[in-house]
Amino acid sequence: MTRVLGGAPLTIATDPSEALAFYREAPRSLAQFLGDVADVTALWPSRGAILNACTDRYHFLVGLAAAAVAGRMTILPASHAAETIKSLRARLPDMHCLADSDFAIALPMVRFPPLGREDRGGPAPPVPSIPLDRPVVTVFTSGTTGTPVGHVKTWGSLVAGARAEAARLGLDDGPRWSLVATVPPQHMYGLESSVMLGLHGRVRLHNARPFYPEDIARALAAVPRPRLLVTSPVHLRALLTSAVATPALDAVLCATAPLPQVLAEEAERRLRAPLYEIYGATEAGQIATRRPTHSDLWALFPGLVLEACGVSCVVRGGHVETPAVLGDIIEPHGPHGFRLHGRGTDIVNVAGKRSSIAFLEQQLLAIPGVVDGAFYMPDEDLAGPVARLTAFVVAPGLTAAAIETALRARLDPVFLPRPLILVDALPRLATGKLPLETMRTLLAARTRHVGGGHG
Repeated sequence: MTRVLGGAPLTIATDPSEALAFYREAPRSLAQFLGDVADVTALWPSRGAILNACTDRYHFLVGLAAAAVAGRMTILPASHAAETIKSLRARLPDMHCLADSDFAIALPMVRFPPLGREDRGGPAPPVPSIPLDRPVVTVFTSGTTGTPVGHVKTWGSLVAGARAEAARLGLDDGPRWSLVATVPPQHMYGLESSVMLGLHGRVRLHNARPFYPEDIARALAAVPRPRLLVTSPVHLRALLTSAVATPALDAVLCATAPLPQVLAEEAERRLRAPLYEIYGATEAGQIATRRPTHSDLWALFPGLVLEACGVSCVVRGGHVETPAVLGDIIEPHGPHGFRLHGRGTDIVNVAGKRSSIAFLEQQLLAIPGVVDGAFYMPDEDLAGPVARLTAFVVAPGLTAAAIETALRARLDPVFLPRPLILVDALPRLATGKLPLETMRTLLAARTRHVGGGHG
């Protein structure tokens, strides 16, 4: 991305009375938002980064804006585990945590203040301008492919990415859309598609983060059309398998994991709205979209270029300030498109045969009665002398033998899991992802329980 001197406004909204968000069932105007940002900015300590742990999406938005305006770095770790916070604090000893709920964390706290329901009166403060090259956020990878790594994002890159997404989805003109998101704002996808899109697209975000189908339906019913649901395959599958009636939608946006074609088709049929996937990585941010029911090709955002780099691809240009190596197996298709064949770390080789974890999981999830599931290739210390795949499966009412029989009709025998472990639930992150360390811990606990057996 070419450096441009100057800044970009905090938001493209200009009318002080215009609703920027829905907060606790009521519209929140631009004037109220700017006042809220000023209130939180006044709470900042004299120095140090801010870990934004707000669970309310509007609180998170205000905290992010207050930090960006004040020149404070917002830290978004993959988790709030004690060891993660200890490591961060060793590097950032002046870091504080902004929170809107009580939870145990080994950091000095800044409590999100109560927000007034009425307009403050008087002239609204001006919309601040933030330097394009100001580093505003450090986002950490989720740990699904190894140790989480932090990536710094400037205000200019976040704004450019949000505007490119808004243009691609048709959210840059016309009436403001209402946005309900099931994913957390602390994840790169949630940050870009449920927070920055609210600042630099014609979108009004709903403050909640609904999880259960009933909560999703309730949040959608609380906002006017046109409505956009920002979600993940895990949340989408739960919504479609429930008996909950969903209010009319106008578009669905999905990311964080491969979306099976059959699930995309069912979603469009049941929700009666187009479904779009967005592809990105923490290193680069969002870079492409597709409508999977229409094409398997991904279309790059304007200004982006893919270049082959060994078995990987590098993306550069547009809002990607530093060329980023993508961890997926990508097949370029013309100057602006590509096919996605899964992550490089997703490919498994068993007895000389190759497959991908994503494909294996799609076959598992296609079995009637399987609610959730994940394949895992263990390290040598857990796998024993012969590496065999493990599967963790949530399937109330099914036996392991019944699932294995169904898998035999779908998979080469070498990819059948040994063991297949039935669990009540998978400890997924809020994004729907499963870190490698989590699956390793699950398998280690099971191995100890059965005395080291692997059958």
